[in-house]
Amino acid sequence: IPAAYVPGAVTREQRRRLRQRMFLVRLSTMVKNRVHTLVDRHPELSRQAGGWSDLFGKAGRAWLEQIALPAGEADLLGTDLELLEAIQTHIKSSNRWVSQLAKKDARAKLLATLPGIGDFFAVLLAVEIDDVSRFSRPQKLAAYAGLVPSTYASGGYLHHGRITRRGNKWIRWACIEAVYPATRQDPELAALYQRLKVAKGANVAKVAVAKRLLTIAYRVLKEGRPYRSADEQAALTRR
Repeated sequence: IPAAYVPGAVTREQRRRLRQRMFLVRLSTMVKNRVHTLVDRHPELSRQAGGWSDLFGKAGRAWLEQIALPAGEADLLGTDLELLEAIQTHIKSSNRWVSQLAKKDARAKLLATLPGIGDFFAVLLAVEIDDVSRFSRPQKLAAYAGLVPSTYASGGYLHHGRITRRGNKWIRWACIEAVYPATRQDPELAALYQRLKVAKGANVAKVAVAKRLLTIAYRVLKEGRPYRSADEQAALTRR
C-alpha cells in the first residue's frame, strides 16, 4: 500500500496563513464591489468625481469620505470603509510575512526566477508543493494540481476532455493567474500561448501555458537551479 503524504507542522501552518491571506483579498474585493454599487446608485455623484483611476486610492478615499448621501446609505458607506481599512491592515501584515518568507525559503527564491511568479506565488507554490521529490516526474505534479485533461474510455472509445480540476486547487490557481504576466515577460511562453490560442482557443492556450509553468517549476525545484530563458541561456553559453 503506498504511503500517504502528510506535510509537517510548519508547512501546515504556512499553508493556513497563505490561504487566509487569499480569503482576505477576496473579502476586500467584495467590500469594494459593495462600495461601487452604493455609489453607482447615485449617478449625480459621478459628475462630482475627480479624474483618479482608483476609487480606493488616496484621492478616491478622500472623495468617498466627503460625499453627501442619505443618512442610511452614508452609514452603510462608513461601515464598508471601516471594514475595508481593517481588512487591508491585515493584508499588509500578511504581505510582510510573505516577503520575509520569500527571502528565507530557498525554494521560493528559485521559483521567483520564473516569469510571472512574484514573491507571493513563489511562496505559495513552494509551500503547496512542499517536497518536490514526492513527484517522480512533472506529469505527476500536473495531475496533483488538476492541470491534466480528463479521460473517458468505454470499449474502443477514448476521449480527452477538459482539465480534471481535482487535487490542489491553490497550485492550479497560482499557475493560471501567472499566465498573462508570464507571457509578457517570456517570448517562448508568449509564442506558445499565441500558437495555441489561434489553433484551439484562449482557454486551452491559458491552461497549456499554466502547465508549462508548473513543469518549469518542477525542474527548477528538482535540479536546485534558477530558471533562465532561452535568450539568457544563449548569452551564458557565448561567454
